[in-house]
Amino acid sequence: MRPWSTYALSPSTVRETNSNLFQPIHWLKAWEIPDPAPGLTIFAEADPAYDHDLQPRRRGQPRKNTKLTGELGEAAFLHTAIQRGLCVARPWGDSRRYDFIVQSSPCSNTFHRIQVKCTESLNARGFQVQATYCDRKRKGKYTPADIDFLIAYIIPLHLFYIVPIAACPKSASLRFYPQGSQRNQAKLEHYREAWHLLTR
Repeated sequence: MRPWSTYALSPSTVRETNSNLFQPIHWLKAWEIPDPAPGLTIFAEADPAYDHDLQPRRRGQPRKNTKLTGELGEAAFLHTAIQRGLCVARPWGDSRRYDFIVQSSPCSNTFHRIQVKCTESLNARGFQVQATYCDRKRKGKYTPADIDFLIAYIIPLHLFYIVPIAACPKSASLRFYPQGSQRNQAKLEHYREAWHLLTR
């Protein structure tokens, strides 16, 4: 989300065309813009020179709520998958190592276990997720016994990577370069938006 420059103008000022009258008051995010008071008009415009979502996190900057970020990724996957006509189910409780079950087609007996991971931080021109889980304070790597696909959701770009668990590296660290890489490291790019893999 980009910061927003807000302008408060009286009705009489709105009639003017002098751009010098449009002076920013302070920065606000979209959901923080208050309701205008009577007789007051509020304008908002995005700052084109700033893209906060693609900026690396600075040292000392507080970390975001990772649980909330994960829930956002799951909601985005559910919405996009259903929009694409996929049949999606969610297991009861959270004791399984997969988040969703996807039926390959309405008349098929083939089901895929889906684990959704998401990231919003750009690091060395790439986005990274870990194909790992924590189970009773024990960390492990996902295997074909746990899930069939790992879905990596790049939040600021609204991109999905549909990665078969068999294609995950042994290091369990997956790096994605949707904006290109000079080092030819974009080995997982052919899984970008590969929704057709879930219909097999």
